[in-house]
Formats: sequence, structure tokens, C-alpha cells
Amino acid sequence: MPYLVVCPLNQIAESAVLHGAREMISLLAENQQFHRPGVIDPDRHLNLGVNDISQARQGLVAPGEDHVERIIAFAREWDRNAPLVIHCWMGISRSPASALIAALALAPDQDDGALARRLRDASPYATPNQRLIEIGDTMLGRGGKLTHAVQKIGRGAEAFQGSRFCLGLRPDDDVPPATPDRPAAKRTQ
Repeated sequence: MPYLVVCPLNQIAESAVLHGAREMISLLAENQQFHRPGVIDPDRHLNLGVNDISQARQGLVAPGEDHVERIIAFAREWDRNAPLVIHCWMGISRSPASALIAALALAPDQDDGALARRLRDASPYATPNQRLIEIGDTMLGRGGKLTHAVQKIGRGAEAFQGSRFCLGLRPDDDVPPATPDRPAAKRTQ
């Protein structure tokens, strides 16, 4: 069963190996250096240089339509034979937003509110990047439903860093535990 693994930068290697992933989306500041895990196919690694901001600021790269377009295209090209790792610096904002966008790109018939609640159940820390969500909402033709759903779950719990979590593409997907010692995320209807 295909699913998304969302994590901070310092957990990408462990996440990829633990879940048998071969594909990855990275959302980090432009020119930020990091080591791609050896199990990730270099041709199936989307590296987006984007800052975790919601409005343009001098010297920083705000999320734009090009970023979201590339997330959607990459997700749709994912072979779904193994999980897809999506990460950002802290695993709290850019990567959860991208996971929601990818899930809706691949399973557009699902309810935005239920998807956002599944994200909250999987991660109490997730606070999806508002700009990515708004652009994704528009590009996926959600008519404001995704934006509203994310606003409804609210800001995640305060944290220095998020922790790895798994998100199924559909509400009825069985999602394995994010780590062997942590139970799987609860399913919500």
C-alpha cells in the first residue's frame, strides 16, 4: 500500500531505510547542502529551494506556483511501489503541506476536511505552510476547501522539531507505524 513518510531533515536517511523508500521530495532553503540517502534514486529526488515563509521577503524564496506544480507532477509520476519521503528542515510546515497536496493530487475524490484531520491525528506538531496550501488549493481546483480544512485543524503544538509520521493517500489506507516503537496513526472518518 503506498503512503507518504513526512519527516525533518535529520531523519531522512533513517526514514528512507526504515520504510523502504526510493523516492523523495526535499523542501529546503535554496542552496542548503545535505546528503541524499543512498537508497533514494537520484533521478527520483525532487529538490525544491524554498523557504518556510508565507509572503515574499528580500533574500528568501517564497513558495510559488512553480514549486507546487513540481510537487504535483512528481507525486503523479511516483510509481507507488514504495513509500514517498517528503521532508523539510523541521518537518512541521513545508513537508506536511506538500504531503496534503500530493495526497489530493493522487486521490482527488477525498474530503479535504477528513484529510486534514488525518494529518493532525498523525502529527500534533504539523502546521502546514499557508502559502503552499493556498497555491495547492487553487492548482488542484479545491475551491477553498483545502485552505479551510487546514485552517480548521489550526496550528500544531509548539515544538522545536516535528517527528516522522506516515500519511495514507486515502482515508481507508492502512498506514504502518512511523517508527517500530510508535503505534500507527489513528484513522478518522
